[in-house]
Amino acid sequence: MSALDNARMAPRIGLSEEQAQLLDIAESFCRDKSPVDKVRALIEEEGGFDDAVWREIAELGWLGIGVPENYGGIGLGMGELVPLVEHMGRSLMNTPFVPTVLAAQALLRGGSEAQKEEFLPKLAAGSAASLAVCEDHADWNLENLTAAATRRNGKLVLSGKKYLVLHAAASDIVLASVALDGQAALIIIPADALEGRMTREKIIDDTQRAYALDLDGMALDEDHLLPMEMAADTLAHIEQMASLLLAADMCGGAFACIDYTLDYLKTRKQFGKLIGSYQSLKHTMVDAHQLYEKARSHLYSAAHVFGEQGEGEMAVHMAKAEAGEAFSFAADRAIQFHGGFGFTYDCDAQLYRRRAIMGCALHGDTRYHRRKIAELMF
Repeated sequence: MSALDNARMAPRIGLSEEQAQLLDIAESFCRDKSPVDKVRALIEEEGGFDDAVWREIAELGWLGIGVPENYGGIGLGMGELVPLVEHMGRSLMNTPFVPTVLAAQALLRGGSEAQKEEFLPKLAAGSAASLAVCEDHADWNLENLTAAATRRNGKLVLSGKKYLVLHAAASDIVLASVALDGQAALIIIPADALEGRMTREKIIDDTQRAYALDLDGMALDEDHLLPMEMAADTLAHIEQMASLLLAADMCGGAFACIDYTLDYLKTRKQFGKLIGSYQSLKHTMVDAHQLYEKARSHLYSAAHVFGEQGEGEMAVHMAKAEAGEAFSFAADRAIQFHGGFGFTYDCDAQLYRRRAIMGCALHGDTRYHRRKIAELMF
């Protein structure tokens, strides 16, 4: 009997009706709103993204896709966000979309009812948010915390620093992980409490904006604390969500790299021949495309089973691992095949390679996620 006769073992790859519609809309929107010359122009801007495009994204309702209707959202799932982020990755679009979505999902997973009612409608309507979960030890275990909170005179007094907080300067709230009473905890930091405490970081990916936050001495009311009993589960959920959306961004980037390189191979001549006619380059581009197709299959399989215990976890780890490998390979070959020009900053291949490095650095690289798969299997 064929394995595919068993519905449980059949491949879980395909697009829902909602995903297919979002793919079509996202493709044209991201292509029109984020051409590469605009991407390069925004690198020189302090904020790093176009406010008008951000408002359009909010008006399209994309920020409310993963938010239930009773909190002002549309009530779809994480899987419906994947096509949007994939096309943002293709176009190197930079907005606070992913950090805002992650913060909203973290609140939905681990916030109190009062916190959900206060913040989720605002995030679904266009307020930006971010997560502060990275520290200077660079451990991808989100429960390894040196930033801390102590209770003092009815307040929560914070200490420590957070790094790689994406779009913190544009965020109305930041969810930060801290140690409290020997346990992991999450706390909501409003924008006004961060004034004078943010330092823009110099990161490999110039298209994005990341900030270091100094939490020393910051005092917040107790109602900013998310329920302690849900903190560990919420941090685990953040890792899964972030890995899935980063995989989507990197799959999009891998496709764009391949497309960009193929265009060059079809036009660049050397010794009177198109360089794309050389067999070694053809084979390498086939390898890049195979890696991309494999990564994308894992991505949509993970989107389909996201949230399922065991199976969903493994699928997300596989998607992030494969996407990191596919994007890195495609971007490396894009640089190599552009010759000397490829090693200059003027070559767009550099932008994609930098995005690939950043994507792997956030929430685990390929080796890390394959190790996680091994732990789940054995």
